[in-house]
Amino acid sequence: QVQLVESGGGLVQAGGSLRLSCAASGRTFSSYTMGWFRQSPGKEREFVASVSWNGRITSYADSVKGRFTASRDNAKSSLYLQMSSLKPEDTAVYYCAARFRLASSGEYDYWGQGTQVTVSS
Repeated sequence: QVQLVESGGGLVQAGGSLRLSCAASGRTFSSYTMGWFRQSPGKEREFVASVSWNGRITSYADSVKGRFTASRDNAKSSLYLQMSSLKPEDTAVYYCAARFRLASSGEYDYWGQGTQVTVSS
């Protein structure tokens, strides 16, 4: 089991930047692939970015590629999402998630409570 707590959300103007953090506890952090997801009211949760267990492989949704950077610090058991050139459509609750790196499925098993990001135009 792993517990995840997001922080860093807030209100920013379009074109601004924001960094989200996710603190993990409960199990060995490096055993998990980590991901960022977001959800707006009335919409399905969507994938934003992922980071492999050692930080060497990252992937991004097309909508954020080139603007967002995901990273991790295993020594601090933390995951980060640096967001730049923010757009109003980036407004959502952002969640961090974890899945065991050697799991047979690609599903994320653990989720944080989320942090609100609001981008004004």
